Amino acid sequence: MTNGRAEPRGAGRLKSRGASATWRHGPSPPPRLAPLRAAPLALLLAAAACSADDGEGGSEGSTGGFTSASGASTTTGDGSTSTGDASGEGSTSGGSSGGDTTSGDATSSSTGDALTTTTTTGDNLDDCPRVRVAVAPGDVLNVRPDPSTANPPLGTLASGAIVDVVDLVSGELLDGNDQWYEITSPGLDGFVWSGLVECTLDEPPEPPDGFYLPLVCGTTAKITQGNFGDFSHQGTSAYAFDFSLGVGTPLVAIADGTVHYVYDKTKPGDPCYNGGDASCINKANLVTLLHGDGTTSLYAHLSEVQVGLGDFVPRGEAVGLSGSSGYSTGRHAHVARQEKCEWGTCQSIAVSFVDVPGDGVPKTGQSVTSMNCP
Repeated sequence: MTNGRAEPRGAGRLKSRGASATWRHGPSPPPRLAPLRAAPLALLLAAAACSADDGEGGSEGSTGGFTSASGASTTTGDGSTSTGDASGEGSTSGGSSGGDTTSGDATSSSTGDALTTTTTTGDNLDDCPRVRVAVAPGDVLNVRPDPSTANPPLGTLASGAIVDVVDLVSGELLDGNDQWYEITSPGLDGFVWSGLVECTLDEPPEPPDGFYLPLVCGTTAKITQGNFGDFSHQGTSAYAFDFSLGVGTPLVAIADGTVHYVYDKTKPGDPCYNGGDASCINKANLVTLLHGDGTTSLYAHLSEVQVGLGDFVPRGEAVGLSGSSGYSTGRHAHVARQEKCEWGTCQSIAVSFVDVPGDGVPKTGQSVTSMNCP
């Protein structure tokens, strides 16, 4: 993968309908210059621990949570997270499909010690009300608290993300370019280097008007473990749902989204493909989608992934097929709405489904029928 490379378009490809998946456990903008390569810091995928339930379908193991390797971040079963930071632009997050993924602006060509900031305001930004992140699909862009690489990033933006521009400023010189945009987006404001974004008149994606069950329209499935389940849905997985599904059942997007993270390295014949012990904790095939409200959704323990990084997936379209890959003792799908983070598994957050009667939150033992009809 080319780290930090700008792409002319980052919106991703529209996916055609197919089979799906499951889980266990002013002036014109300044020209964009080709950034220097940055040194990678690999962050391995974190997978979920899962174990058996009533035999209908699997469920996560009592340890819960996911574990990230390489010392960059570790998420434990109780939801606590420790994070290491890589200096400079070009620090990397866990790669999809086993590769490294760059989160950065470019390798800095100055120290930032003599940073000066000059702003342009008003009509000068009329032609650039928004910018689109133009890094390679799967890469992410650091958002900084000031127009330099001197301080750690506040967060990241995915390839193709569209954010509002507040101002254009002069800051730290990176690869011969000192122009930075001050941007604002849901839950994340700061500065991005202009060399990895492009001006656009396109509007950012709208927040979802609701979330639907991750099943093909008309499909009925039993919830083998709901929120705050006694078995494993605590901490980072507190708001997850386990759906009892046969292997190869399509899983579909709960809302429009862009593929934010993929792991698909566990193949038929792998000892972790049909469920395994704790040694398989990092081997669950999974997909996360980034939604217009800044949240993500997770689809895990897949037997097959059917999307790629940067793909746009409309609500109701397939992301993969259910299975029992990773630390799992039974076929099922683990699905959750999550916060956004740089890797596949983040803190789960509450979600109610439009097509579930009552409060929209399925309970353990309840059978639900999807009305996720595109």
